[in-house]
Amino acid sequence: MKIHELVPNPGSKKNRKRVGRGPSAGQGKTAGRGTKGQGARSGEGGRIYAQGGNLPFYRRLPFIRGEGFTPPNQVTYNEINLDQLSEAFKSDADVTLESLEAAHLLRDPRDPVVVLGRGDLKVALKVKVQRVSASAKSKIEKAGGSVELIQ
Repeated sequence: MKIHELVPNPGSKKNRKRVGRGPSAGQGKTAGRGTKGQGARSGEGGRIYAQGGNLPFYRRLPFIRGEGFTPPNQVTYNEINLDQLSEAFKSDADVTLESLEAAHLLRDPRDPVVVLGRGDLKVALKVKVQRVSASAKSKIEKAGGSVELIQ
């Protein structure tokens, strides 16, 4: 098969109906719009708000208008970098949710914690958090510490 031999499946492509082109075409004169009334006019149906007393379509949608859609089950993490850990903790310290909260490193204590790899770690730490990036894990283990993931 060559590229010039490619054709669409039979019946998958239809020519659009050309309306308002005279009586013999089958859709002449009123062009399928009926006689008179709002639906017969050009520019009809432009206002999405006017729905005859129904709640307008865009007010029925499940999101805050103008802000876009926010997934209802997305997780927001407390992001902590290695340079923050090296300033806040001494060598061989346990880095847990409680110790991070005591060090005032959590934005919201109810959210899980992710450790990111910005900066260098000068002390060995025992890190117990929900998530650790690959670069942070390698730097923690290189400094002599350990990483444990909790649920």
